[in-house]
Amino acid sequence: MEEALIRVKDLCKIYNPGENEVRALDHINLEINKGEFVAIIGQSGSGKSTFMNMLGCLDVPTSGEYFLNGTDVSTMEDNELSEVRNREIGFIFQGFNLISNLTAIENVELPLVYRGVDRKTRHKLAVESLTMVGLEKRMDHRPNEMSGGQQQRVAIARAIAAQPPVILADEPTGNLDSASSKEILQILKSMHEQGKTVILITHDNGIAAQARRVVRIMDGKIESDFINKNYGKEEYIKNQLDA
Repeated sequence: MEEALIRVKDLCKIYNPGENEVRALDHINLEINKGEFVAIIGQSGSGKSTFMNMLGCLDVPTSGEYFLNGTDVSTMEDNELSEVRNREIGFIFQGFNLISNLTAIENVELPLVYRGVDRKTRHKLAVESLTMVGLEKRMDHRPNEMSGGQQQRVAIARAIAAQPPVILADEPTGNLDSASSKEILQILKSMHEQGKTVILITHDNGIAAQARRVVRIMDGKIESDFINKNYGKEEYIKNQLDA
């Protein structure tokens, strides 16, 4: 049997150890297999952002283990984590995080420069990923010449250009109107259908309902973990997003 792409075992994150300690994550166990589309949902203060930082190798746990693609990353130093992030994870953030004086294609190419990809290959990968998100006619536009939805599509193209095993989307529709939100969710869904592993972090039930599997976090613990039986049913999806 193939090993899970993500395996989290007894993960804890404690701030201010001692009598005033805060258990942001409290003995979390979770496995995510290759090719899954998972929403991790929780309200503010539930621990979901801390968990996202762990999954994205932006932080390390106080205790417990985290295996990503078979490698234990829970005890790594900052420079090692940085390498893992660059190689294994494509990030999509709520705030787009694009560089304003670079064009769409230059924004998408930039992480590939850091990975040492040669000029010709990175240009090809950037063109392919921008085409995949429907921006083939906007490659030479800068962020201020685009709508919010288009900027987020550039951010998605940047995340997928290097073809990382995991796409981690943190509130990717948080700054978008409902029409753009639907577009972005459709792109994430089509990436899942092409076999990519997509993890969506959200506080919104309507957004979480777009994923095939929903993991709910509360008070630093996993409260529920279930397969969404309505996944892919268009009428249900529309009702959830319009609610």
